[in-house]
Amino acid sequence: MSESSVTTQIDDNDLLGSLVGEHDVNLRHLQDAFPRSRIYLRGNELKLKGDEAEVLRRVFNELITLAEQGQTINSRILDQTIDMVRSNVRPSKVLTHEILCTARGRVIRPKSSGQMNYVDSIDRNVITFGIGPAGTGKSWLAVAMAVRALQANEVERIILTRPAVEAGEHLGFLPGDLMAKVDPYLRPLYDALCDMVGSEGMERLLENGSVEVAPLAFMRGRTLNSSFIILDEAQNTTPAQMKMFLTRIGFNSKAVVTGDVTQVDVVGGRSGLTHIEDLLAGITGIGFVYLSKKDVVRHRIVVDIIAAYDRAGVVSPSVE
Repeated sequence: MSESSVTTQIDDNDLLGSLVGEHDVNLRHLQDAFPRSRIYLRGNELKLKGDEAEVLRRVFNELITLAEQGQTINSRILDQTIDMVRSNVRPSKVLTHEILCTARGRVIRPKSSGQMNYVDSIDRNVITFGIGPAGTGKSWLAVAMAVRALQANEVERIILTRPAVEAGEHLGFLPGDLMAKVDPYLRPLYDALCDMVGSEGMERLLENGSVEVAPLAFMRGRTLNSSFIILDEAQNTTPAQMKMFLTRIGFNSKAVVTGDVTQVDVVGGRSGLTHIEDLLAGITGIGFVYLSKKDVVRHRIVVDIIAAYDRAGVVSPSVE
């Protein structure tokens, strides 16, 4: 049986240089990723041969589109493009989808097909559950979507909350009143919001009540209308706390619930996030997105660390 062979022509020399990389580093990266195929560059013509020649052609076409749209083609973009093309997802649509421009001018975009599904689910549904390991952008993207909704006047306020469960440490020794004690625990949400609107913008939003950050216990008895509510570290809720939270949602509100079911610190280990889809399946307006190691957007080494701990069956404290 003859092997597949396809050809791609790249007439723009600047574009070609961006694709192949300095000293052909990108071509070598792609060749390593497709060991059963071969890549030949002759002038402005790429000839692709082997079992996955057609997949490689699609990868190159997506990379061309990304380069034309101003993306820098590096090893991270190459790996993301390969993973998405193999999953029949177009990276040129995912990696150029703009969610928000931060106070510093940084554009926040999904960086994987899983993250794109997560963002789409938040757009479509009243409640979205984002479940997956640390580093997959669950909290970060949820905060970005909340800021976008607030800036577009789709909601009147953002509410950020977490269950007050310590990840192997104790909050009681900290000085101050209750809010002073939980402030360090809620710091990751503060930091994400501050990155997006700046420190001065953050202070204004807190002062005028457009943003509220509070432990989950403060939600009891309230009805949250015209709000974008994020429940972070939801694996540390009890089933009763999860029910309490979900029944706080009022008119014109949206909620995102994030968590990692492998990092449960709640006493007794009975988490309100475990088996939640079985309980709520079929309810219109609720979406579930499961992120994986493929969606980790921190340093590459984080993916390897997560995989190593998974193989060993070791869980880690709930620090996102």
